Amino acid sequence: MEIDISKVKFNKHGLVPAIVQADDSGQVLMLAYMNEESLKKTVETGYTWFYSRSRKKLWQKGETSGNVQQVKALYYDCDGDALLVKVHQTGVACHTGTYSCFSGRRLDENKNLPAVVEQPPEDLSLVLYELYSVIKDRQRHPVEGSYTNYLFNMGHDKILKKVGEEAVETVIASKNKNFDQIIYEMGDLWYHCLVLLAWHGIEPKQLFAELVSRRKGGNYHKFTGKTGERPAD
Repeated sequence: MEIDISKVKFNKHGLVPAIVQADDSGQVLMLAYMNEESLKKTVETGYTWFYSRSRKKLWQKGETSGNVQQVKALYYDCDGDALLVKVHQTGVACHTGTYSCFSGRRLDENKNLPAVVEQPPEDLSLVLYELYSVIKDRQRHPVEGSYTNYLFNMGHDKILKKVGEEAVETVIASKNKNFDQIIYEMGDLWYHCLVLLAWHGIEPKQLFAELVSRRKGGNYHKFTGKTGERPAD
Protein backbone atom coordinates (compact mmCIF):
# COMPACT_ATOMS: atom_id res chain seq x y z
CA MET A 1 0.00 0.00 0.00
CA GLU A 2 1.37 3.41 -0.97
CA ILE A 3 0.07 6.82 0.03
CA ASP A 4 1.07 10.42 -0.55
CA ILE A 5 1.36 11.98 2.93
CA SER A 6 1.39 15.45 1.39
CA LYS A 7 -2.34 15.07 0.58
CA VAL A 8 -3.17 14.89 4.30
CA LYS A 9 -3.57 18.13 6.25
CA PHE A 10 -2.76 17.52 9.91
CA ASN A 11 -4.14 20.07 12.38
CA LYS A 12 -2.02 22.32 14.60
CA HIS A 13 -1.55 19.40 16.99
CA GLY A 14 -0.25 17.22 14.18
CA LEU A 15 -3.39 15.07 14.11
CA VAL A 16 -6.05 14.10 11.60
CA PRO A 17 -9.41 12.41 12.45
CA ALA A 18 -9.82 8.94 10.97
CA ILE A 19 -13.27 7.43 10.44
CA VAL A 20 -13.09 3.61 10.44
CA GLN A 21 -15.66 1.72 8.35
CA ALA A 22 -16.30 -2.00 7.88
CA ASP A 23 -15.34 -2.89 4.32
CA ASP A 24 -17.95 -5.65 3.96
CA SER A 25 -21.06 -4.02 5.46
CA GLY A 26 -20.21 -0.31 5.15
CA GLN A 27 -21.00 0.18 8.85
CA VAL A 28 -19.14 3.00 10.59
CA LEU A 29 -17.14 1.42 13.41
CA MET A 30 -15.29 4.19 15.23
CA LEU A 31 -13.51 7.53 15.12
CA ALA A 32 -9.92 7.97 16.24
CA TYR A 33 -6.96 10.22 15.50
CA MET A 34 -3.76 9.62 13.56
CA ASN A 35 -0.53 11.56 13.47
CA GLU A 36 2.01 11.18 10.69
CA GLU A 37 3.84 8.36 12.45
CA SER A 38 0.72 6.28 13.15
CA LEU A 39 -0.49 6.81 9.59
CA LYS A 40 2.84 5.55 8.26
CA LYS A 41 2.72 2.52 10.59
CA THR A 42 -0.82 1.81 9.38
CA VAL A 43 0.42 1.80 5.80
CA GLU A 44 3.54 -0.25 6.59
CA THR A 45 1.82 -2.94 8.67
CA GLY A 46 -1.58 -3.07 6.97
CA TYR A 47 -3.32 -2.72 10.35
CA THR A 48 -4.72 0.41 12.00
CA TRP A 49 -2.52 2.48 14.30
CA PHE A 50 -3.70 5.63 16.04
CA TYR A 51 -2.46 8.36 18.34
CA SER A 52 -3.95 8.60 21.83
CA ARG A 53 -4.55 12.22 22.80
CA SER A 54 -4.93 11.31 26.48
CA ARG A 55 -1.91 8.99 26.77
CA LYS A 56 0.22 10.93 24.28
CA LYS A 57 1.38 7.78 22.52
CA LEU A 58 0.77 5.52 19.53
CA TRP A 59 -1.50 2.51 19.88
CA GLN A 60 -2.51 -0.34 17.61
CA LYS A 61 -6.20 -1.20 17.50
CA GLY A 62 -6.68 -4.68 19.01
CA GLU A 63 -3.11 -5.00 20.27
CA THR A 64 -4.29 -6.36 23.63
CA SER A 65 -7.85 -7.52 22.82
CA GLY A 66 -7.07 -9.21 19.51
CA ASN A 67 -9.80 -7.17 17.80
CA VAL A 68 -7.47 -5.91 15.09
CA GLN A 69 -8.45 -4.02 11.96
CA GLN A 70 -6.90 -5.10 8.67
CA VAL A 71 -6.80 -2.13 6.31
CA LYS A 72 -8.49 -2.60 2.93
CA ALA A 73 -8.44 0.99 1.64
CA LEU A 74 -7.53 4.53 2.73
CA TYR A 75 -9.33 7.68 1.55
CA TYR A 76 -8.95 11.38 2.30
CA ASP A 77 -11.75 13.93 2.05
CA CYS A 78 -12.02 16.89 -0.33
CA ASP A 79 -10.12 19.18 2.06
CA GLY A 80 -7.56 16.58 3.02
CA ASP A 81 -8.28 17.09 6.72
CA ALA A 82 -10.08 13.80 7.44
CA LEU A 83 -9.42 10.16 6.60
CA LEU A 84 -11.72 7.24 5.85
CA VAL A 85 -10.19 3.84 6.64
CA LYS A 86 -11.99 0.77 5.32
CA VAL A 87 -11.08 -2.33 7.30
CA HIS A 88 -11.80 -5.96 7.97
CA GLN A 89 -12.80 -5.90 11.64
CA THR A 90 -11.81 -8.88 13.75
CA GLY A 91 -14.28 -9.27 16.63
CA VAL A 92 -15.76 -6.01 17.90
CA ALA A 93 -14.57 -2.45 17.39
CA CYS A 94 -15.81 -0.83 20.60
CA HIS A 95 -14.16 -1.29 24.01
CA THR A 96 -17.67 -1.62 25.52
CA GLY A 97 -18.21 -4.87 23.60
CA THR A 98 -20.45 -3.64 20.78
CA TYR A 99 -19.45 -4.22 17.17
CA SER A 100 -19.47 -0.48 16.44
CA CYS A 101 -18.82 2.43 18.79
CA PHE A 102 -22.09 3.88 17.46
CA SER A 103 -24.29 0.81 18.00
CA GLY A 104 -27.50 1.74 19.81
CA ARG A 105 -26.37 5.27 20.67
CA ARG A 106 -28.69 7.89 19.21
CA LEU A 107 -29.05 11.53 20.18
CA ASP A 108 -32.33 12.11 18.35
CA GLU A 109 -34.63 9.60 20.05
CA ASN A 110 -35.99 12.40 22.21
CA LYS A 111 -35.34 15.79 20.68
CA ASN A 112 -35.96 17.49 24.03
CA LEU A 113 -32.89 15.86 25.50
CA PRO A 114 -29.37 17.14 24.80
CA ALA A 115 -27.84 13.67 25.03
CA VAL A 116 -28.72 10.02 25.32
CA VAL A 117 -29.97 8.88 28.72
CA GLU A 118 -30.91 5.34 27.78
CA GLN A 119 -29.73 3.34 24.79
CA PRO A 120 -32.67 2.59 22.48
CA PRO A 121 -33.26 -0.99 21.32
CA GLU A 122 -30.83 -1.95 18.59
CA ASP A 123 -32.05 -2.50 15.05
CA LEU A 124 -32.61 -6.23 14.51
CA SER A 125 -30.88 -6.32 11.14
CA LEU A 126 -27.84 -4.60 12.67
CA VAL A 127 -27.65 -7.12 15.51
CA LEU A 128 -27.91 -10.04 13.09
CA TYR A 129 -25.28 -8.56 10.80
CA GLU A 130 -22.92 -7.99 13.74
CA LEU A 131 -23.36 -11.60 14.83
CA TYR A 132 -22.83 -12.79 11.26
CA SER A 133 -19.63 -10.70 11.05
CA VAL A 134 -18.27 -12.45 14.15
CA ILE A 135 -19.21 -15.85 12.69
CA LYS A 136 -17.45 -15.04 9.40
CA ASP A 137 -14.41 -13.82 11.30
CA ARG A 138 -14.22 -17.14 13.16
CA GLN A 139 -14.51 -18.94 9.83
CA ARG A 140 -11.59 -16.95 8.38
CA HIS A 141 -9.51 -16.71 11.55
CA PRO A 142 -10.16 -19.79 13.74
CA VAL A 143 -9.95 -19.39 17.51
CA GLU A 144 -9.12 -22.36 19.73
CA GLY A 145 -12.10 -23.42 21.83
CA SER A 146 -14.63 -21.53 19.69
CA TYR A 147 -17.98 -23.31 19.31
CA THR A 148 -18.43 -21.64 15.94
CA ASN A 149 -15.13 -23.10 14.75
CA TYR A 150 -16.20 -26.49 16.13
CA LEU A 151 -19.26 -26.37 13.86
CA PHE A 152 -17.23 -25.37 10.80
CA ASN A 153 -14.67 -28.10 11.53
CA MET A 154 -17.38 -30.75 11.88
CA GLY A 155 -18.82 -29.72 8.54
CA HIS A 156 -22.07 -29.22 6.69
CA ASP A 157 -23.97 -32.19 8.09
CA LYS A 158 -23.25 -31.16 11.69
CA ILE A 159 -24.48 -27.61 11.02
CA LEU A 160 -27.66 -28.96 9.39
CA LYS A 161 -28.22 -31.28 12.34
CA LYS A 162 -27.95 -28.38 14.80
CA VAL A 163 -30.38 -26.26 12.76
CA GLY A 164 -32.85 -29.14 12.84
CA GLU A 165 -32.36 -29.75 16.56
CA GLU A 166 -32.86 -26.09 17.46
CA ALA A 167 -35.96 -25.91 15.25
CA VAL A 168 -37.46 -28.90 17.07
CA GLU A 169 -36.62 -27.40 20.47
CA THR A 170 -38.28 -24.15 19.42
CA VAL A 171 -41.40 -26.09 18.41
CA ILE A 172 -41.46 -27.92 21.76
CA ALA A 173 -41.09 -24.66 23.69
CA SER A 174 -43.97 -23.20 21.68
CA LYS A 175 -46.19 -26.23 22.30
CA ASN A 176 -45.45 -25.92 26.01
CA LYS A 177 -46.29 -22.19 25.87
CA ASN A 178 -42.99 -21.48 27.64
CA PHE A 179 -42.33 -17.97 26.36
CA ASP A 180 -38.89 -17.56 27.96
CA GLN A 181 -37.83 -20.87 26.44
CA ILE A 182 -39.24 -19.88 23.03
CA ILE A 183 -37.01 -16.80 23.01
CA TYR A 184 -33.99 -18.79 24.19
CA GLU A 185 -34.40 -21.63 21.68
CA MET A 186 -35.19 -19.29 18.80
CA GLY A 187 -32.03 -17.35 19.62
CA ASP A 188 -30.10 -20.60 19.24
CA LEU A 189 -31.98 -21.36 16.01
CA TRP A 190 -31.21 -17.97 14.47
CA TYR A 191 -27.53 -18.27 15.42
CA HIS A 192 -27.22 -21.69 13.78
CA CYS A 193 -29.08 -20.40 10.70
CA LEU A 194 -26.46 -17.63 10.41
CA VAL A 195 -23.72 -20.25 10.67
CA LEU A 196 -25.41 -22.13 7.82
CA LEU A 197 -25.55 -18.95 5.73
CA ALA A 198 -21.84 -18.38 6.39
CA TRP A 199 -21.08 -21.98 5.37
CA HIS A 200 -22.66 -21.28 1.98
CA GLY A 201 -21.13 -17.80 1.68
CA ILE A 202 -24.57 -16.17 1.75
CA GLU A 203 -24.83 -12.81 3.52
CA PRO A 204 -27.82 -11.74 5.64
CA LYS A 205 -28.44 -8.79 3.32
CA GLN A 206 -29.29 -11.29 0.56
CA LEU A 207 -31.94 -12.83 2.81
CA PHE A 208 -33.23 -9.38 3.79
CA ALA A 209 -33.45 -8.43 0.10
CA GLU A 210 -35.55 -11.52 -0.57
CA LEU A 211 -37.96 -10.65 2.26
CA VAL A 212 -38.18 -7.03 1.15
CA SER A 213 -38.91 -8.07 -2.43
CA ARG A 214 -41.75 -10.28 -1.23
CA ARG A 215 -43.24 -7.46 0.81
CA LYS A 216 -43.03 -4.96 -2.03
CA GLY A 217 -44.53 -7.43 -4.45
CA GLY A 218 -47.30 -8.54 -2.09
CA ASN A 219 -45.95 -12.04 -2.51
CA TYR A 220 -46.64 -13.20 1.04
CA HIS A 221 -48.45 -16.32 -0.10
CA LYS A 222 -45.07 -18.02 0.29
CA PHE A 223 -45.58 -17.55 4.02
CA THR A 224 -49.34 -18.02 4.33
CA GLY A 225 -50.07 -20.53 1.59
CA LYS A 226 -52.94 -18.35 0.37
CA THR A 227 -52.36 -16.37 -2.79
CA GLY A 228 -52.63 -12.63 -2.28
CA GLU A 229 -53.07 -12.83 1.52
CA ARG A 230 -50.61 -10.78 3.49
CA PRO A 231 -49.95 -10.66 7.21
CA ALA A 232 -50.59 -7.31 8.89
CA ASP A 233 -47.74 -4.82 8.54
